[in-house]
Amino acid sequence: MNQAINDPSSPSALPPIAQVPALWTFAALTAGLLGGLALAFAAPQALPAVLGVVEPVGDLWLRALKATIVPLVAALLFTGIVQTVATAQAGAMARRSLGAFLAFLAFSAAMPMVVTPALLALLPIPGGSGSALRTSLAGSAPVTGAVPGIGEFLRSIVPTNVIDAAANDRMLPMILFMAVFALASTRIARPQRDMLATFFAGLASAMLVVIGWVLALAPLGVFALSLSVAAKSGTSAIGALAHYVVIVVLTGSVVFLAGYAIAALIARKPLMGFARAVLPAQTLGLSTQSSLASLPAMLGACRTLGLRETTAEFVLPLAVALFRATSPAMNLAVVIYVAHWYGVPLAPALIVSGWAMAILVSLSSVSLPGTISFVASVGPIAIAMGVPVEPLALLVAVEVLPDLMRTLGNVTMDVAITAVIDRAAGTGGDEEPR
Repeated sequence: MNQAINDPSSPSALPPIAQVPALWTFAALTAGLLGGLALAFAAPQALPAVLGVVEPVGDLWLRALKATIVPLVAALLFTGIVQTVATAQAGAMARRSLGAFLAFLAFSAAMPMVVTPALLALLPIPGGSGSALRTSLAGSAPVTGAVPGIGEFLRSIVPTNVIDAAANDRMLPMILFMAVFALASTRIARPQRDMLATFFAGLASAMLVVIGWVLALAPLGVFALSLSVAAKSGTSAIGALAHYVVIVVLTGSVVFLAGYAIAALIARKPLMGFARAVLPAQTLGLSTQSSLASLPAMLGACRTLGLRETTAEFVLPLAVALFRATSPAMNLAVVIYVAHWYGVPLAPALIVSGWAMAILVSLSSVSLPGTISFVASVGPIAIAMGVPVEPLALLVAVEVLPDLMRTLGNVTMDVAITAVIDRAAGTGGDEEPR
């Protein structure tokens, strides 16, 4: 994790982030689906009365979840960009590392635009599941209206009123404005810069507390939503959720496999040697679902690969703090999947918007727990691409399964990128990190 974020004395320090009850949420999803099926088949006469209670509960929880997205992402993006700029000033190795991170994040964001539709064509959503879920999730009608052209899209990314853009969920112009604003803050006098950093860190801290409260109620909200969905759509809901997990995990596996390709082709490490070296870190990552907890094992993998200790001890903590290789790919896969559910056309302008948004929000997740980062990262991309966000409240309950692939891919890619940086430092005569 980023040192400034960990250091309580730093102006951009964030508070300890409570863990979300992921297993309880998954259990609530299971109980809600089974309860809804039981009601639909065994007691259909009681269905209207039960839905009259659970649907408002699920809707209230969903509204509270959506209300946190814009302020949380804006504040985290500001602190993330300020920390990235500060890192870039740490020397040649830092700049080289950031360049490698951004280059792969660009690939990670572009890849699902090809792979996910191809997977959906090869493995289509089970018959009737998509339409059943569309009708059972209240308030998540597909976006209608004319698809913006390139000219209109380019004009829309520079807001005339950023407050209006945020209020109307125009995420890309708001995010780009915050990115420019954060960059500008690094050029002003230090007291003013620290004041802004403290303000946005405080805003992010408060919003993380709020979203922690909301997600602490995830078992209740997910139970209400899943019961309603299962009661209306039957077994189709279970099939659609299982299909969703498969598609998103397969998309993330491309990033995971790319780590081996990068290690072999760019870092010039023997493929089997890299696989053996990184296996302990992968095992720890799967058991903890945390790249941060896997950092000591990743350092051990770098020693096994013969990388310089100065490189590994500088690049790996930086990668854990800023570089989430699977984030753009799997977040965009979620949005593309939901768009496929709802028949939302993804014009080139919307695809570019999603690509840019996926890269930017991946820099602002500051080692959040998987469930919180799911909401903070996927929500803005969905809004920017005109895709309904309501299904995310249900999908967050099964995130515990794709999150295994997220961690596995991130751990593998962190070690591979470190090997690439080490080889570049050896051939390019970089200065020692400071």
